[in-house]
Amino acid sequence: MTLTLGAEHGSVPLVWDAHCCVPLLPDQDLAHLERHRKAGANFVSINVGMDFTPLAQVVRVIAGFRAWITRHSDGFILAETIDDVLLAKTTGRLSIAFDLEGSAMLQDDLAMVRLFCDLGVRQIHLAYNRDNSIAGGCHGSGSGLTALGRAVVREINAVGMMMDCSHSSKRTSLDIVELSTKPVVFSHSNARALQDHPRNIDDEQIRACAATDGVIGICGISEFLGVGGTSTANVVRHIDYVSQLVGSRHVGLGLDYVFNQQHSDLPTGLDPHDWWPPAYEYRLATGEIVTPEQLPEIATALRARGYVQQDIEGIMGGNFLRVARATWSETSKN
Repeated sequence: MTLTLGAEHGSVPLVWDAHCCVPLLPDQDLAHLERHRKAGANFVSINVGMDFTPLAQVVRVIAGFRAWITRHSDGFILAETIDDVLLAKTTGRLSIAFDLEGSAMLQDDLAMVRLFCDLGVRQIHLAYNRDNSIAGGCHGSGSGLTALGRAVVREINAVGMMMDCSHSSKRTSLDIVELSTKPVVFSHSNARALQDHPRNIDDEQIRACAATDGVIGICGISEFLGVGGTSTANVVRHIDYVSQLVGSRHVGLGLDYVFNQQHSDLPTGLDPHDWWPPAYEYRLATGEIVTPEQLPEIATALRARGYVQQDIEGIMGGNFLRVARATWSETSKN
């Protein structure tokens, strides 16, 4: 069944948001995600931990989120397989999978990769802004994968998770692209040519990702979108840039919308500037992030811009679905 985004917006077969954030609390009410469902989304990946999140908290968050989804199965499905995503689409529900922002929670143990996959994590990047024992971050020293990091990439490919390069250093992302045997993604990263911020990615990284048949998910945070802020037109500006560089087949959406923007997940006693440099002003308190409600507007704007239906379907979700088919475990393919 094709879910309609709204009569004035047309329709697309599937809408996929590759990343958003809810408070990392075990008892968190995920009802906020109803906004995605009402906006026509069929899938969203939510963060369950960052490099600074203690392992015990990550596990409890996953347990709490899984329990909430089970209790609310009338509107939501835990997306452990591709079939789950497609079932959500046909029944008007929202499928939810988990992602990890960083790899410190692996505790340098390859066995943890499969464990997190078994718990519902379907997407992982290896460094959250700063360097760690596995990879270099985009606000780190510029280092790439360590020997352990190379082993982790191979294990991620083997167990069936999507290999994500967002928040990583350029060298790390290119190391991953060279090593991965499956498509890789930047789940929520924008074009550095349009907004020169260390969290954004340059043309070499975009081309390298596309060469794996991967996808760049356009992020909705104003700091990374640049001039034009969170306007739908500005989102399309970044979509246009990547599409013209490598083709619309390699573009998707990872809005990085933050629910409850007043909440901080940073553990007490840690300095925010250790993770987000002083120039890294998100201005989250003013709500400068593209909202789920703009998903239909993006489809409409792409149509008005002259994108053909096939390209719109890919950008809105089909491209990430293709990568999921290629990267999720064998049991998740159909």
